[in-house]
Amino acid sequence: MLNYSKIIKLTFFICCINFQISAQKNNSKEVNRLEKLAQQVTIIRDNWGIPHIYGKTDADAVFGLLYAQCEDDFKRIEMNYIEKLGRLSEIKGQSVLYNDLEIKLLIDVEDAKADYKKAPAWLKKLLNSYADAINFYLYKHPEVKPVLLTHFEPWFPLLWTDGSIGAISTADLTTAELKAFYSGNNDKVAYVEREKYVQTGSNGFAFAPSKTVDGNAILYINPHTTFYFRPEVQITSEEGLNVYGAVTWGQFFIYQGFNENCGWMHTSSNVDVADMYAEKITNKNGKLFYEFDKKLLPVVEKEITINYTENGKLIPKKFKTYSTNNGPIIAKRDGKWISLKSNNRSITSLIQSWIRTKSKNFDDYKKAMDLKANTSNNTVYADSKGNIAYWHGNFIPIRDKNLNWSKVIDGSISTTQWKGLHEVDETVHLYNPVNGWLQNCNSTPYSVAGENSPKEANYLPYMAPDGENFRGVNAVRIFSKGDKYTLDKVIIDGYDSKLSIFEVLIPSLVNVFEKNIKPDYPDYNELSEAISILKNWDYYAKENSVATTLAVEWAYKLNPIIQKAYIDEGELDQVENTKNFAATAGVDQFIPQLETVLKELKSKWGTWQVAWGEINRFQRSSGAIDLKYEDTKPSLPIGFGPGSWGSLPSFKSSYQNGSKKRYGYNGNSFVCAVEFGPKIKAKSVLAGGNSGDENSKHFTDQAEMYQKGQFKDVLFYKEDIVKHAEKTYHPGE
Repeated sequence: MLNYSKIIKLTFFICCINFQISAQKNNSKEVNRLEKLAQQVTIIRDNWGIPHIYGKTDADAVFGLLYAQCEDDFKRIEMNYIEKLGRLSEIKGQSVLYNDLEIKLLIDVEDAKADYKKAPAWLKKLLNSYADAINFYLYKHPEVKPVLLTHFEPWFPLLWTDGSIGAISTADLTTAELKAFYSGNNDKVAYVEREKYVQTGSNGFAFAPSKTVDGNAILYINPHTTFYFRPEVQITSEEGLNVYGAVTWGQFFIYQGFNENCGWMHTSSNVDVADMYAEKITNKNGKLFYEFDKKLLPVVEKEITINYTENGKLIPKKFKTYSTNNGPIIAKRDGKWISLKSNNRSITSLIQSWIRTKSKNFDDYKKAMDLKANTSNNTVYADSKGNIAYWHGNFIPIRDKNLNWSKVIDGSISTTQWKGLHEVDETVHLYNPVNGWLQNCNSTPYSVAGENSPKEANYLPYMAPDGENFRGVNAVRIFSKGDKYTLDKVIIDGYDSKLSIFEVLIPSLVNVFEKNIKPDYPDYNELSEAISILKNWDYYAKENSVATTLAVEWAYKLNPIIQKAYIDEGELDQVENTKNFAATAGVDQFIPQLETVLKELKSKWGTWQVAWGEINRFQRSSGAIDLKYEDTKPSLPIGFGPGSWGSLPSFKSSYQNGSKKRYGYNGNSFVCAVEFGPKIKAKSVLAGGNSGDENSKHFTDQAEMYQKGQFKDVLFYKEDIVKHAEKTYHPGE
């Protein structure tokens, strides 16, 4: 890890002195204002360390929220905004130089500042409270040493406006292509499809009153993110705000959660929200022009400077960048410059992210959706009136239906321009299906309610290119026969660990082995025993299961096409790819891979018969963002497996620096089940705990619960919170 203090020691010292002098000389009134504001906010930490924030106004509540976030993990707040500002190179060096350039091309700081200036008064108050809270925290905690950002501006949240874990949408354009174009090495870099072989995302389930014991709708919130990406929190004000759930570090709205009236769960979407255009570029007398409807228009040139650290010094790197009416030039393919049209930040998106948290009913929530500003999410919804609903995406440009928009489009003609946005009712959605349940696992919306799902023929391809995956298959199987749901039954089904991909792969493996491998084959007895274990397996990941170990390790060595998560129009999805692979694979595609697994396990463990829980571990030994994992340190066995192979609870693990065990880093993070009765009933669990401070008792106090799928009761009502209060205070005390 870089020694950040050496890199920015002088800068930090100067900034701190300036801030302190400003507070003491010029800003005593400002400090007094913040001290008084803090007295209007109360934070109650419950027995799990979860902050419940109370303020007179929404702005007060935001102040308390950001202050509490800083207490729990300031470094994650700071790092999120370093990234969104395009300044990672200042702490990580040249290796991320082009990541920063990509951010600066697609998320414009000046646009964010302009949006702040013209923001409605109510939003500006929230933005000001965001910055006030973080700066007040740093003022009150001089022992906290920021890596880079010693002062936070109220326009920062306008760089990152919808809460998704993904920073930007770039279609199939890659950072490697951007680097090739702007470094002048374009001829040496071939186009490589943006990585789609990583199964990420989340699960959202909703159950109508017809499917529940008490006749109340139930929502299951199950984001799959990098661990510790979102803490659990409640914010309440006297202006109608009372919302509980998961908030992304450094943002002031609950991203996935619920209020007394309704709840929402977001899953990652593959709706087409960004398009690639081939530009016709002409050089006239040393000036660049692009063709549009047979006219030549000047290419917009902009110099961007990015500072990167090297040997303890900051070195400026200047880039001359280019853009057309379609957007910035990102790559060069087949001799043509490729621009990107996208919508990676928007004040309307931030407004939508806030107002949905105050929805009082289904109509209110639909009005929030009518803003059509969320570019990255699908939504699963439930409410206190028994409604359940699903929306596939929320920002969908109107395009020429005769074109395949997953490909590069001609940018020189107006017929390929976006023609506004589709109305929400035109997009893929479903309200109150007769089957009484909804599911989405980053999978196709055309299985969201089993047989009662929307029909693909009724929608344009770019509205839902997503294919099916094995989590979706598993969810439909479970809920099609499920009934009489309670919170506990929803949680049990949500932890269904069936690795449904192996229902396809293992019978093919057994068939290939039995038909082609004879007793004189080297290591026949060992292979035969392993395949017998797999043949008799029920496909459920379990802590004591040797079959789970064999299957998971083997699957990762097969053709990566079976992991392909997100697809474009006309491509086969994960389920189709796996079935095709299983039907055509022979000895060479199956047997050597299993032999390698057996050899590797024996090399590490002395035997290949190793239970899954021995290998698959949860470990949180420090509060660092980039965690290090060590076999010699304590860890917990985890019985469920990766969502890539169909397990609804996802625990993605890998070997770290030659480790003997696999360590989890992504998957189930904040998980919550909510029942919308006369009073809210909810249960939740976090990976590890709510605090990022390794010295806090709330750093790992939920780890064993997470391991066992045991949830704590959510404390939603103040009388219950007070009974379980661990600490009550005003910010700054």
